[in-house]
This record gives sequence, C-alpha cells and structure tokens, in this order.
Amino acid sequence: MTGGSGGTGGTLYVVATPIGNLSDITLRALEVLGAVPLVAAEDTRLTKRLMARHGVTTRLTSFHARSDPGRLAALLAHLRDGADLALTTDAGTPVVSDPGADLVRAWAAEGGVVVPIPGPSAVLAAVSASGVAGPRWAFEGFLPRSGRERRERLAAMAADPRGTVLFEAPGRVGSTIRDLVAVCGAAREGAICRELTKMHEQIVRATLGELVDALDRGDIPSRGEFVIVVGAGEIAGPPSDAATVEGALAEVDRLVAAGSARGDAARRVAAETGIARRRLYRPSGV
Repeated sequence: MTGGSGGTGGTLYVVATPIGNLSDITLRALEVLGAVPLVAAEDTRLTKRLMARHGVTTRLTSFHARSDPGRLAALLAHLRDGADLALTTDAGTPVVSDPGADLVRAWAAEGGVVVPIPGPSAVLAAVSASGVAGPRWAFEGFLPRSGRERRERLAAMAADPRGTVLFEAPGRVGSTIRDLVAVCGAAREGAICRELTKMHEQIVRATLGELVDALDRGDIPSRGEFVIVVGAGEIAGPPSDAATVEGALAEVDRLVAAGSARGDAARRVAAETGIARRRLYRPSGV
C-alpha cells in the first residue's frame, strides 16, 4: 500500500489501537493492519488478540522498551527495502509514553515517510470525560517515583494554570493524589479515570482532597489502569496589598516548618501570589 508523499523506501504507519474495548478500532486502522506485510507490536499477544477479533492475519514482530538494539536496526532495514510497516502499542496511540518514538525518529531522520493512523487515546478520553482539564492542558505521562525530579515536576504542575493529565500505576495512585494535594491544594478540582472503555470503567470527579478520601474509603479500587486529571488552576494576578513579599516569605517559612522543601514551598507560594519565585527563596534563618 502507499503512504504519504516524499521519501524513499517503505511507509511507517503509526497505528492507534483500542485502550480497552476491542470494538474501538477504526476502519482505516484495520485496513492498514491487513495490508502491510509486518506489524511491530509492543506486546504481540495483545495485538494478535485484537487482529484475530477482526480477522487480520498479518505477521507480527515485537518492538518494546527492552528490545535488543538489533530489532530497531532490522525494522529500519525492512523499511529501507521498500516494505511498509505498522507500529502498534499495547493500547492507544503509539509514541505516547512508549518506546515507539525511537523508530519514528530514526525513520523520519532518513527521510522516510511516517503516516499517523489516529484513533483511541487514554489521554483524550480522560480529558473529554472528566470535564475538569479546561481548554488548555499539559500531558505529563508517568511521574518519577521519587526524588528531586518528582518534586520539581509536581511543583511545576502546581504553578501551571493549565490542567494536567497523568498516567499512574495502581499501587501509586494514592501517594500521587496526596502529593498533588500538598502542592496544588485540597480544593483543586480533579478526576480519577480507571479502566477507561473497559467493563469496570470508573470516572470520579471531585476536589483533590475528596479524591484522597474516596481512595481511603475504598470507593476507588486500586486495580486496573489509571489516568489522573488535575483541574485547571487560577491564573495568578499581580500581587495585592495583602500578598506582600514579607507575607509571602512568612508563608514559605510556614510550609517549610510543616515539612515542605524550601524550593517547593517557594514555587507554591509564587503560584498563589504572583510574586516571582526568586524573591521568595531564601536560605533558612535569613
């Protein structure tokens, strides 16, 4: 089959597949999966099940985060020989929080044709069904499990007036929501979207503080696949008379005394008051 214009060799099709319900596959995706000579799948078992459901018998090969470098080289050689290739992930749109970017980047760098076959996306499903992200939002994927990078990304989210979409593992949803409460405040809107498009789909919309309570009560089971949506925040205006630098510094000190890192506290107060963070960060005791 033929793809976009320009380039030499085969066409790399980036094919979105269902995030749960196997009926959520586009007609165009089925056409591509049935026409290419090879499908590179993150998990061949999952893609084989999807293809069998729809009567597609194309040959499969695996391509995932732990693949040997030789697999990437083999797929590029396949494309250079003029053969088309379809790329799929476990669920949803390839290259969104999965290793497919290496193949897309490498083939595009050689002038090869890359054609997106859009379709299901857990990110867009969560944004549309939660109703709290607002018109402008950012996608953070999976947060680091711990450490400075996690703290910095959480602080940046708190200071960003846009909504935020996160992926999270079942065992870490509770700790992540608590961390979001600490940096964004318990009153910030949010949503936990669990098992989207599957039999036990659950979407809970509440404040971040209320989501912690729902998790503690067991109203949201810690099983399945999770997407967290943090609601849009308020855009900080210029400092008011009540939000003086000295008052803001006092609030930073209060947060530090409560256990926050000084840099994180400064970012949070800067987001709330509109005062530049550099004016609020001072060494302890100064």
